[in-house]
Amino acid sequence: MIKVKGYQNLYRDERSGAIVNCDSAAYNQYVKSLSYRESQKMEIEQMKNDIEEIKSLLKEIVNGSK
Repeated sequence: MIKVKGYQNLYRDERSGAIVNCDSAAYNQYVKSLSYRESQKMEIEQMKNDIEEIKSLLKEIVNGSK
């Protein structure tokens, strides 16, 4: 691989010409952020489901007291 001029962690693959980032710390941080975002999405979905369930139970309570 050939080092890309002006960039510390970038290299060019000699066969394909592709630019490869060899900064494993940045990659690990990226993967960690993806995992964090996915867990946040799951938590928000669970909260939405819980709110819907609470609304449904409240409606049952209100309709049952009439």
